Amino acid sequence: MSKNYFEIIRAGVNTTFQDKGRNNLYHIGIPFSGAMDNRNYLLANKLVGNKLDLPVIEFAYQGPLLRFYGDKINIVITGDVIFKIKQRSREIDGNCYETYQLENEDEINILSTNKSVYGYLAISGKFDLKLQWDSCSINTKANIGSNGGKKLENEQKIKISEVNENLNNKKINYLNSKIENIRIMKGTNFDYFSEKGKKDFLEKEFTVSKLSDRMGMRLEGPEIENIVNTNIKSEGLLKGVIQVPADGNPIIMLSDHGTIGGYPKIAVVASVDYDRLVQISPGSKIKFKEIELSDAETLFKLYEMETQNLLSQI
Repeated sequence: MSKNYFEIIRAGVNTTFQDKGRNNLYHIGIPFSGAMDNRNYLLANKLVGNKLDLPVIEFAYQGPLLRFYGDKINIVITGDVIFKIKQRSREIDGNCYETYQLENEDEINILSTNKSVYGYLAISGKFDLKLQWDSCSINTKANIGSNGGKKLENEQKIKISEVNENLNNKKINYLNSKIENIRIMKGTNFDYFSEKGKKDFLEKEFTVSKLSDRMGMRLEGPEIENIVNTNIKSEGLLKGVIQVPADGNPIIMLSDHGTIGGYPKIAVVASVDYDRLVQISPGSKIKFKEIELSDAETLFKLYEMETQNLLSQI
């Protein structure tokens, strides 16, 4: 057993290891995967002094309860998360984007995300994980990645192979902004849909279904009428593309999406809105707003610049 490790007392709802994901494997049916909310992933690593591409623990809704064994280590949680840290003599209500030092037998209890979906736990060091295709990211649908491609489980031990020597406390003031209007561009099959279907898609409100997960976000609302064909020859998909199956209810492809699909594609989400899109919890309402590709490119560049500015402040 490693000198430093976490014992999982409660694994949480959907707790996995994630990093930057996998590149250039679509041709063999392997999607990018990786952290759903890339900005919060990067901020987590930066706050504990890690390289920005190291694995973190991603959790959804309710996170894990972990007991730490070993030398002193810094941890941080990013996202909109309610958590507590239990030390021998006291219990602390934790603040996101602020590092905390854990000592032997201290516990961290990640109670829930706050009207959002994903949160991130990073340590000042490296988890002892096996890579697959240069990434530890877990895709539970395909059993790919570290931990045998499975979610973390109760009573499991998470080994830590390396601890950073720099244990200075750091924090940043950051507010996770909410989003209701999702900016999109027309998809390759936009004209498969009736004028009413297009109008409903762009003007009506949709509800995020409880069936949403890392693979896709299912929406409920007005049925989007198809006037050409509800099935097409399977074509390549990408993260953020919006398919409309025969029932007329859109599905947004997320990080663990299948790499090909045969449902018509009405639109694709602008990359600038992806981090906030994935944080929209089931039952929430969303609307779409069409923008041009040139605008989407400009907005994404600005978002990247804002992210780098946040990282430079740490």
